[in-house]
Amino acid sequence: MIFAPVIRHSAYLPGLRVTDRHLERFLGQALQKAPARAAEIPARFEQDEQHCTLQLDVPGLSREQLQIELTHNTVRISSVADAPRQYQAAYELPQDIEASQSRARLENGVLSITLAKKAPLDPVTRLTIE
Repeated sequence: MIFAPVIRHSAYLPGLRVTDRHLERFLGQALQKAPARAAEIPARFEQDEQHCTLQLDVPGLSREQLQIELTHNTVRISSVADAPRQYQAAYELPQDIEASQSRARLENGVLSITLAKKAPLDPVTRLTIE
């Protein structure tokens, strides 16, 4: 006597459909044009007492295709929607930034951002004796 397993085809169909959906979702995410992340593009960071300098390699992007936003101690860099290469990143700095004295320069695909640190306010007020 020979025993052969009997397989019902309808029992395997839901499993195959789930596998197909997982494969479609994986391929859709892998092939989708995603913006570059900060971990993919290394940044060089230097600081002294008055300034912080952030240097990023952004080849293929012009000045008009980049946007830099400063808020308190955060720098956000992103490319515009129609740029040939998408980039977005945010960096948190150890101290607040003085936006009026900060500047950015793009030369040969290297974005250099020099950020002036805000001077800490002295909490002590001295009174003169009359």
